[in-house]
Amino acid sequence: MRIFKNKGEFTKFQILAKIAQQEPHLKQKDIAEELGITVQAVSENIKTLVKEGYVETGSSNFRYKITKYGIDKVKTEAINLKAYSDMVLNTMNGYKSIWPAIAAEDLHQGEQVWLNMDDGILYADTEDKSGAYAEVFSDALEGEDVTLINLGGEIDLVPKDVVIVKIPPISEGGSRVCDMDRIQEIYSQDFDRIGVLGTSARAITNHLNVYPDFEFATASATASAAEKGLRVLVFSVGKMTNRVISKLEEKGIVYTIEDVKKV
Repeated sequence: MRIFKNKGEFTKFQILAKIAQQEPHLKQKDIAEELGITVQAVSENIKTLVKEGYVETGSSNFRYKITKYGIDKVKTEAINLKAYSDMVLNTMNGYKSIWPAIAAEDLHQGEQVWLNMDDGILYADTEDKSGAYAEVFSDALEGEDVTLINLGGEIDLVPKDVVIVKIPPISEGGSRVCDMDRIQEIYSQDFDRIGVLGTSARAITNHLNVYPDFEFATASATASAAEKGLRVLVFSVGKMTNRVISKLEEKGIVYTIEDVKKV
């Protein structure tokens, strides 16, 4: 469905529709202010509309007057615009708010399921475990991703704290000047995810024989994991630590910083 070939055509339609209101003493400045364009743009468009036979100037008591052809044009464009708008609205109304989860058991269309977060993953099953619920949109087998609609309630999530182990930059010795006994002691605590930020930090996890869960977009990944109830340990180099701190403070997540440089 063709509405307007370009933005200029739509602007001409707006100006023509404004003139059609037949307001006495209508000025180009008034039109410009209402449409958010320059007076020069209004002037050029009106000249084009006059040339095309849609507007007359200097007749009767009005500065500008729409012609019969102009009225027909406004009606036609308005009808097309309404039809297009209705089509878009009908399309949008056809969409349902959906949400993915992992099926904890075989699920069937139309069933009501309950939602819970386990190890940062959203699961759905038919056992009432939380205050969050949804309707199954289509069948899914256990372990598959299931489409959910009509979500309600809230998932009871308690954000966990983050421990940041600050590693000296390579200019200060990097991993070689770290207290590995202290790092091992920190690492032995109960953490759900491990993140690294910086090459020297990766050297620390290599020493621990640990493969990090994330080392790219670490600040955002750490905050997201903590929000989902996972406790995160982050090894971060020097000033890079500020990226993690900034993101955690933005989300209101509690954190502690451990300086492990040898004294």
